[in-house]
Amino acid sequence: MAKIQEATTRLFKNVFVCKKCHTKIRAKQLKILEGKVKCRKCGRKAFRPLKKK
Repeated sequence: MAKIQEATTRLFKNVFVCKKCHTKIRAKQLKILEGKVKCRKCGRKAFRPLKKK
């Protein structure tokens, strides 16, 4: 895991992963919760936050 705060923010803030095809997408959390964002690859609207290593 990145120890520098700026690097951690850049890598993990507003990054979500599609639950079906595991594609990463960067979007605001509010839009994810409202269901306004869909996956570019499969078209689903189910996302989870990116896990920190």
